[in-house]
Amino acid sequence: MKSLFIIDASGYLHRAYHAITSMTNAQGESTNALFGFVRSLLKLSNDFKPTHLVCVFDGPESTKKRKAIYGEYKSHRPPMAPDLAYQINWAKDYCQLAGIPWLSVPEVEADDTIGSVALLGKEDFDHIFLCTSDKDMAQLVDEKVRILNTHKDNLIIDPAGVETLFGVRPDQILDYLALTGDASDNIPGIEGFGPKTAASILKEWNTLDNALQHAGEIKGKKGETLKNEGEKALLSRQLAKIDTAVEVPRESAFYQLQPPSRENLLQFLNQMGFHSMIKDLGEEKKTSTPVSYHLVDDEPSATDLMKNLKAHQDVAFDTETTSEKPMLAELVGVGFAVREGEGYYIPLNGKLGKERALAILREIFSCKDTSFFGHNAKYDCIVLKNHGIEVTPAFDTILASYILNSNERLHSLDTLAAKYFGFTKTKTSELLGKGKQETTMDKVPIEQVSAYCCEDVDYTFRLKNLFEKELEERGLKKLYYDLELALLPVLQEMEMHGIFLDTKRLASIKDNVTIALDMVKEEIFQMAGEEFNLNSPKQLSDILFNKLMIRPPKKTATGFSTSQEVLEELKNNYPIAEKLIEWRVLEKMRSTYIDTLPLEVNPRTHRIHTTFNQFVAATGRLSSQDPNLQNIPARHPIGLLIREAFRPEMDGWSFLSSDYSQIELRLLAHFSEDKALIEAFSKGEDIHATTAAHIFGIALPFVTKEMRQLAKAVNFGILYGQGPFGLAQTLKIDLKQAKSFIETYFARFPKVKAYIEECKEVARKSGKAVTFTGRERAIPEIHNKNMQIRQMAERLAVNTPLQGGAADLIKMAMLKIDARLKNERFKGYMILQIHDELIFEAPEGEIEALKPLVKEEMENAYQFKVPLTVNCEVGKNWKEC
Repeated sequence: MKSLFIIDASGYLHRAYHAITSMTNAQGESTNALFGFVRSLLKLSNDFKPTHLVCVFDGPESTKKRKAIYGEYKSHRPPMAPDLAYQINWAKDYCQLAGIPWLSVPEVEADDTIGSVALLGKEDFDHIFLCTSDKDMAQLVDEKVRILNTHKDNLIIDPAGVETLFGVRPDQILDYLALTGDASDNIPGIEGFGPKTAASILKEWNTLDNALQHAGEIKGKKGETLKNEGEKALLSRQLAKIDTAVEVPRESAFYQLQPPSRENLLQFLNQMGFHSMIKDLGEEKKTSTPVSYHLVDDEPSATDLMKNLKAHQDVAFDTETTSEKPMLAELVGVGFAVREGEGYYIPLNGKLGKERALAILREIFSCKDTSFFGHNAKYDCIVLKNHGIEVTPAFDTILASYILNSNERLHSLDTLAAKYFGFTKTKTSELLGKGKQETTMDKVPIEQVSAYCCEDVDYTFRLKNLFEKELEERGLKKLYYDLELALLPVLQEMEMHGIFLDTKRLASIKDNVTIALDMVKEEIFQMAGEEFNLNSPKQLSDILFNKLMIRPPKKTATGFSTSQEVLEELKNNYPIAEKLIEWRVLEKMRSTYIDTLPLEVNPRTHRIHTTFNQFVAATGRLSSQDPNLQNIPARHPIGLLIREAFRPEMDGWSFLSSDYSQIELRLLAHFSEDKALIEAFSKGEDIHATTAAHIFGIALPFVTKEMRQLAKAVNFGILYGQGPFGLAQTLKIDLKQAKSFIETYFARFPKVKAYIEECKEVARKSGKAVTFTGRERAIPEIHNKNMQIRQMAERLAVNTPLQGGAADLIKMAMLKIDARLKNERFKGYMILQIHDELIFEAPEGEIEALKPLVKEEMENAYQFKVPLTVNCEVGKNWKEC
């Protein structure tokens, strides 16, 4: 069976442009639409393995013919964004390089070209799939032609499917559109005729012409409207009709996929920053460079390996384990590399046996003259330590990749091997399988695991050679070695210590939250006058905007929105909206934390062991996952109850919380050198109250709590680059007042304004923002032609030195505190970092000594022009801190 796939390329690109958040390449050019387009094509290729396919684009001046008929056709659409226009050209370049045929006919819209190709294709193909989400295409559906909506789980719409979706046959779709119109194209249709009305008219009269001819027989307003607006319906039909007579290639060979131009395509994807897609190219996987990978599974080969490793100063290592969670993982084997193209693997489940293999590994890692390095080495170090082997990595390629490219979201070995060497590594899923068939590494044949692990250490070795040079060239060695790499063992210990969760206390909290949820749900049902599914946006929308007749403030493509933003807007006038917000907050607390946290308790240690990521946030902040303990709400009553369930495991121990006060504002004072701001902090003034006094023009003693809260929003709004409009929205004040607040603020702190402009200018000239430690964040979007993207980049240019500086500062403090805790032999230890806050678990007898130690090191981690203030709290659980 021969099939032709016709892609609505213009539709794919527009959809991706609006659906995918800002993405840019290294030159700061937008790539979001192109990324979505390419990803959709790769998925289609993977799902259907097409042999014949064509991408169809709107031609230049594509609306010219229909505009000549109706001047308002698509007139409501704004001009195409410049950054979408050049992505469309790139999409054509991609098609050329990937061997994909494409069409763009001057003065012809993509719909008409698609229709013409489909009509001709019926002669040579058994099935034709129109890959689109455009409802106009339903008029082309017949026994050979189908719509394939790849954005809805590859939904295939045949003639029966058209009738199910629209209530009319494919041959009636054109008349259906004539009646309903098409808002997306500004086709008018008939006033008051929606889908149901149009379908009922056509069901009764079969065609538009027949309905117009018998309009006098149609009762009520419908018949009158048809009589009066018949000409408009005929015009709409003319506009909606797909022209199937466009000149397009007739030979089926034109539509056949060709072999891609691999080298050029690889270069193109690299240039766009689509490193994760390179592996989908397929057969480029194996390089021409020969490799020598060895399974070490007997005494002679183990002896040779130990001699070999001792003869080299730098050794890459990698573990293979049974779990992605290091505190649950059992060691399966360890790989080593001492040069590019080589690898050695020692299994624990081979001929040597587990105990002998571990003894060999202990001997290898005990060599003091060898520098061991890895990729995401903290994971490997935790696993090895749990098996009695201690390693302090001398280099970590994942951290190096992050320091060199903090804007990149992916730093996996797979991604980097593809990016730097054009090599697609063996996927873990190729060994372990997927879904129900997934197994663990200890059950995979040893020879396969050996090849896989050797590949890992080989490419880790190659990456180190690259990254060492680049760190040197860019002056980032000090940041890398003295801060990030030095912090790795500190974070390792924090993860291994973990934190104790009182599951009985949490179960009690769950009971109370469940009761509260049921009570709020009953109140909502009473207000609604019926029961419904609170998790269904469609049902909720129907209750709010149809049954209760609430005026909807916002509409989406699928109906009236019931988002948090909409409910916040409605809550002051409609009690049901306030109750819905309350229900959603409680439900989120229950599902996100109360139900899931007990599942994270390690069965061996009876503690929760989160993972701290050093290579995620572009600012340098640490993030937490499995579970994320940084996001547990500190102000919501339920969030506080959840925190209460975290407590020291041992009697006679307490938590100590140490938190920087207004650290980013203090850094702003330091970097801007604004005298008034420096003076306020030096005098120990409440900076928010001080700001309130200035913007309201009153003496400090007369500042109210509400004024201080408003001034706090001004301080942080300016810090994060908010303008008058953004501030007005945040504070729910008028634009004039917001503008006045900002002007008064800058009049009082003039150097702050100068500093903000300086940050933007530095980013424009250098394409990056830099923290006081030298951490770089590339901001290529600063030159983007799209104003919204450019303004976002300007905010990043201002915020990065402050938020990134605060992240660097607390890391410095962590290193100093950790050293002192060890040197002074404290039993207590650090267990959590929540951005500007550190949490310790310690015996009560140590708290009085620990508190001043932590405060001293945090406040003196770096010397600024303003004093740093740290607030310390002690408690028997996290809530009390």
